[in-house]
Amino acid sequence: MSVDISQFYQVFFEEAEELLAEMERLLLALDPDATDMEELAAIFRTAHSLKGGASTFGMADMAEFTHGLESLLDRMRRGEMAITPTHVEAFLGAKDVLQMQLDGHRHDEAVDGAQVERMRARLEALLAQSDAEASHGATTARSAQAHVRRYAITLPGMDADALTSLKEELGTMGSLVDAPREDGRIGLQVETTQDRSAILDLCAFMFDPAEVSVEEEAVGGAYTAPDGSYGFFEPLPETSPAQSDTTQISTHAEPLATRAAAADKAAHLESTSIRVSVEKVDQLVNLIGELVITQAMIAQRSSALDAVLHERLLSSVAQLSRNTRDLQEAVMSIRMMPMDYVFSRFPRMVRDLATKLGKRVDFVTHGAATELDKGMIERIIDPLTHLVRNSVDHGIETPEARIAAGKPETGRLSLSAAHQGGHIVIEVSDDGAGLNRERILQKARDNGLPVSDDMPDDEVWQLIFAPGFSTAEEVTDVSGRGVGMDVVQRNIGAMGGNIDIRCARGFGTTISISVPLTLAILDGMLVKVGDEVYILPLSFVAESLQPLPDDVKEVAGRGRVVKVRGEYLPIIALHRVFGIETRCTEPSDGILVILESEGMKAAMLLDELLGQQQVVVKNLESNYRRVPGISGATILGDGGVSLILDVAMLVRCTAGRGAMSLA
Repeated sequence: MSVDISQFYQVFFEEAEELLAEMERLLLALDPDATDMEELAAIFRTAHSLKGGASTFGMADMAEFTHGLESLLDRMRRGEMAITPTHVEAFLGAKDVLQMQLDGHRHDEAVDGAQVERMRARLEALLAQSDAEASHGATTARSAQAHVRRYAITLPGMDADALTSLKEELGTMGSLVDAPREDGRIGLQVETTQDRSAILDLCAFMFDPAEVSVEEEAVGGAYTAPDGSYGFFEPLPETSPAQSDTTQISTHAEPLATRAAAADKAAHLESTSIRVSVEKVDQLVNLIGELVITQAMIAQRSSALDAVLHERLLSSVAQLSRNTRDLQEAVMSIRMMPMDYVFSRFPRMVRDLATKLGKRVDFVTHGAATELDKGMIERIIDPLTHLVRNSVDHGIETPEARIAAGKPETGRLSLSAAHQGGHIVIEVSDDGAGLNRERILQKARDNGLPVSDDMPDDEVWQLIFAPGFSTAEEVTDVSGRGVGMDVVQRNIGAMGGNIDIRCARGFGTTISISVPLTLAILDGMLVKVGDEVYILPLSFVAESLQPLPDDVKEVAGRGRVVKVRGEYLPIIALHRVFGIETRCTEPSDGILVILESEGMKAAMLLDELLGQQQVVVKNLESNYRRVPGISGATILGDGGVSLILDVAMLVRCTAGRGAMSLA
C-alpha cells in the first residue's frame, strides 16, 4: 500500500524551521578561537537532519545544497580542519540560502538561483582548501594511527535499518568493517582511539549490555568470542582523508555521555508533547470563552434563589465556577509561548547590523522563559525589531567614539522580559550615547510640532513617536526615513500596551513596553455609572475609597483633584467623558477608584461597584468602530453587552503628567 507523504509536509516545514533556527543559534555562539566540539557536532546534526528530511520529501535542491555544508562540518567535527571566522560567515550565509529554499517550497516563492550558486561555490572553495590542507598533513595522520586500538564486536541480530544506524554511529568513532558470523549474530570490527567502555555505551542504546561483546584485539589477529564462536579480521586498509568520510578515525568524537543525554531528552520530548494546529487551539479558546459567558449567566440567575431551599444547587454552581476558571487557565496556558521565540531571532540581526555599521555589540537577553500569549508574541515581533535596530544604529557608538568617551569599545544591548501583574514588561536597553534633547527639539520645530525649551524630558522623548520624525543626518538602508517609531507606538497601543522611555545622556537609553499577557480573557471589576455597566480591568486598580468633601479641590485649568495620603490625584468623571446621566456628580457622594497606568495615577468617579468577574474580550473595532476610551466589549451574565474601559488612555488624557503636588 502506497503512502501519500504530502500529508506530512507541514510537519517537515515546521521541523525544518526549528532546525534552521537552532543552526543559527549555535553558529552565533560558536567561538572559532576556542571551538566547542560538542556545539560543532550539534551543528552537523542539524544539517544532517535537514538533508535527510529534504531528501525524504523530494526537495532535491535543499538536499544537494545541504550535502556540501554537511561535508565541511563533518571534517571540522572530526578535527581534520580548523574552523575560522570565515567559515562561520559562510555557514550563516548557507543557512540563509536554506531558509530561502525552504520558503520557496513552503509558500511557492521564487528562489534566487544566483545567490544559491554563489554560496555553493563558496562552500566548494572552502572544501577544496580543506582537501589541500588534509593532503599536506597525511603523514601526521598516519603517525597518529599508531595509537589506534582494534575491537571485535558481536551483537544480536537486528533489522537492516537499525544496523545501518548503528554502523553510522560506530563510524564516527573510527574505521569500521563487517566481520563474518555464522550463528545469527552480527560481527563488526572497529579501529578507534576510543576505549572499550565508549563502544559499550554506544551499543547499549539498542541492546542489553549483557548481549554485547567488545574485545580488544591485536592488528590482524584472530579472536574467540566469549560464546565460543571464532572469527578472523584482516588488517584494515590505510585510508586518506580524501578517500572516505565514513572511515576516518575521529580524535574529536562527540562524548558518549552527551550523546546519551541528548537521546534521553529527545525520547522524553517525543513522549510528552504533540503537535496541534493553531486553528484547533483557537477554536478551543473560543469555546472556553463561550463557556465562561454561560457560567456567568448561570451564576447570575442562580443568585436570586433561596440559599436554604436550593443549597445543593448553589453549591454545584459554585463548583462549576471554580472548575470553569481552572479549565480556562489551563486552556489559555496552551497558547502561551516563551519569549525566547522572539528573542532568538535578534542575535543574528544585531551581529549583521553591527558589522555593517562598523560597531561592536555584546547582545544579552534576560527572561527568555517568560511566557506570553501566541497572538501577542506574533504582534510584538515587529515593534521589537525596530527598537533593537534603533539601539544599534542610533544608540551604541562606534568603537572609536566609545573609547574617546571613556567607555569599553564593545557596546552592550540588553533585551529583557518579566511579568508584572497581568502584564508583561519588555525592555530594550543599551549603554550608548542616549537621546539628544537639543536635536530632538530642533527636529520637532522643523516639522512644525509645538515644543518649548522648558519641556520636561519625558515629553521630549515622546516626540520621537511623531509620524515622519527622524534625527538621522542621512537616509540609509538602516534608518533615516522617519518611519517606524510612530508605527511602533500605534501597534503597541492596539495591543492595549504602552511605551515608556528612560534616558541618560552619554549613558544609554531604556525603552520599556508593557502589554497584557493575553487579549482573550481578563479579570474585571463591574462598575456602574447611571444606568450603564462598564468593565474596569483589575490590573489597573489600586484601591477604592469614598472621599471627604474637604479632600476634593478645584485646580484652575486642571479640573478637580482629590487628596489621597498627601498626594493629589486628578479625577476622571466618567459620566462627563461619555456624556451620560448619573446620580453622583460629587466625589463625596460616589466611589473613587484609584487607577495606576504608565507610572501615572488618577481617581475615577463611579456610582457603584458591582463586583469582580472574569470576562471574555470581544473586539469592538472589528464589529462596530473604534471608540476613544473603550478597549473592547464583553457579554454579561444577563446577556447584555458591557464596554471595557481603556484605562491607559483615560488616565493619560486626564492625568497628563500624573499625580500633582499642591503647595
